[in-house]
Amino acid sequence: MDPILEVSGLNKRYGDFALKDISFCLPEGCITGFVGINGAGKTTTLRSILGLTNKVSGSIKFFGTDMDGNENKVKDRMGIVLDEGCFYDELTLSEMKNVIAPAYKNWCEQDFTEYLERFSLNPKQKINTLSKGMRMKYALALALSHKAELLIMDEPTNGLDPLVRSQLLNILKDYMAKGGKGVFFSTHITSDLEKIADMLIMIDDGQIVFQEEKDQLLDSCRIIKGSTEKLNPDTRKYFLTIEENAFGFTGITKQTSDVVEHMQDVLIERPTIEDIMLANAERRKKNVV
Repeated sequence: MDPILEVSGLNKRYGDFALKDISFCLPEGCITGFVGINGAGKTTTLRSILGLTNKVSGSIKFFGTDMDGNENKVKDRMGIVLDEGCFYDELTLSEMKNVIAPAYKNWCEQDFTEYLERFSLNPKQKINTLSKGMRMKYALALALSHKAELLIMDEPTNGLDPLVRSQLLNILKDYMAKGGKGVFFSTHITSDLEKIADMLIMIDDGQIVFQEEKDQLLDSCRIIKGSTEKLNPDTRKYFLTIEENAFGFTGITKQTSDVVEHMQDVLIERPTIEDIMLANAERRKKNVV
């Protein structure tokens, strides 16, 4: 699969926070989840690669084309959904569309109308009367109505109820089914990614921790539970993190075979994406401290 987005050596500083040598690659045909705890650098990274804030250094290519000097050409092929919206609240949905549509050479009015109907949105309704879920649906309708080949979304399910979140995920599945597309999906609600993501990238404290296929990542890690008596300096080395209390320990490992060989009578469970994300964040925190 050809890369749809390539980021290399991206650096950016905001006060005391900095992105440090951010590098990753998104293959075509994948929904890629961009995960990390709040404040890890997800939004800063997205804003930097979209040119909404100046980067200090680094290379950003969309569809093999350098973002620098080709911003309009590149963005014409992207659909962007940001958490804060960026709409004029006093305009109707139709009026706001009339402001945005001329920016895209492939704007399709029929697609826009069909998405409004699918999302039960009234084009005469004012934006300031929309709920958070309706605003997100409207933003998605705009993003999908100009034949976008890549969707970039920052926390699109944040604050939405489970029904609306499920509807959004189904829309993304339909979008990807058309082929030749990609989605870059920033979120801290990792349960959504369990359902639809193909690839996962984790950022923590402004640095990329991993980029792996979701299923491979989940298969490579296990939660281990057992008596603290089984922990010693040698067995502790098998774990990313360990939590201990009066009832025993819970740890996450990528060395399951070693655990099985040297730690009998332990409980082994499959982790969630959130388990793995938090374990990596905690491990990095301890290493820094």
